[in-house]
Amino acid sequence: MFHLNGSHKYYLYPLAVDMRKSFYTLSGIVTSSMNQNVLGGGVFIFVNRNQTIMKILHMEYAGLVIYHKKLDSGRFRLPGFDENTVSLTLRWEDLMVMVQSVKPRQKKLKKYQ
Repeated sequence: MFHLNGSHKYYLYPLAVDMRKSFYTLSGIVTSSMNQNVLGGGVFIFVNRNQTIMKILHMEYAGLVIYHKKLDSGRFRLPGFDENTVSLTLRWEDLMVMVQSVKPRQKKLKKYQ
């Protein structure tokens, strides 16, 4: 069940993240780099270098949950940010724009001679 909605606070980590990371290492980024408490009810968004994979970390009723989205083509459109930013505060609508504004890339056909 998807338990995210407009009542949560959303935080985007603006740097690229290795998507092999899971619960504990993403929680470490939240604590050490984003200066947030993962148990505080916030929703933490991470994207890989190519902006094709997104992981969302969230504390729900009995534990941590990771939502994972991998695009077949296209990229997530991230909001603009300053290079010194450690965390961007987003709204639910901002997250929906990031996810829904993905434009699939047209595959180029190779010419055979």
